[in-house]
Amino acid sequence: MSTDKVFSEKITKKFEFDEAVASVFDDMLSRSVPLYDEVRKLSIALILAEQKEGKHVLDLGVSTAKFLLDLHSKMDVKMELKGIDNSQAMLDRAEQKCQAFGADIELQLADMLCYPYANEEVIIANYTLQFIRPMQRIELVKKLFDGLSEHGLFIFSEKVVFEESTLDKEIINIYYDYKKAQGYSEYEIAQKREALENVLIPFTIEENINMCKKAGFTQISTVFQWANFVTFVVRK
Repeated sequence: MSTDKVFSEKITKKFEFDEAVASVFDDMLSRSVPLYDEVRKLSIALILAEQKEGKHVLDLGVSTAKFLLDLHSKMDVKMELKGIDNSQAMLDRAEQKCQAFGADIELQLADMLCYPYANEEVIIANYTLQFIRPMQRIELVKKLFDGLSEHGLFIFSEKVVFEESTLDKEIINIYYDYKKAQGYSEYEIAQKREALENVLIPFTIEENINMCKKAGFTQISTVFQWANFVTFVVRK
């Protein structure tokens, strides 16, 4: 796994999921998202608790397919695993990994805002919705609700903000200390913050819950939180 050095030099553009990011994405996730591996394991365990032959699992923003590959290695029955992403660089990495592991996972270059969701049984979105513009995000979640089968499951994790400004600033500083402990320099942290400005737009926990309610979901729970990182489990 290549080490993330994307922001060790001066940035010249906003953050995007290009080849430079794709080549180090697994390292970037493990060092930038607190307890990412545990969140992934928890989400997989929730899917496996209801696994059945032929069950459809769709990963939005599949990136390098790490989540689906882990799920594939642990499932006891053959479920239909599919991942979509709008970054060809990410999908190229995902395809290489799926071939290396001999994993039967369908990968598709697609825009999640336009994808024709239909009879989906499980939808996963790991730190993906936060990159969608707020109004489009709300419309997307409504499409997900409509595209899920009865009792379908939607699991998503997001970076969040807090309404109370003092707490929000304190949590951000705690998170930056976490990143420093993972080996990122203050310069890299500042560079990434600048690159992500107006690209990653987080909601509050309440805004995420209300978004799901407006889409039609009634069963909405949080099952994990580390400071400003939260995992939601939503059922149709």
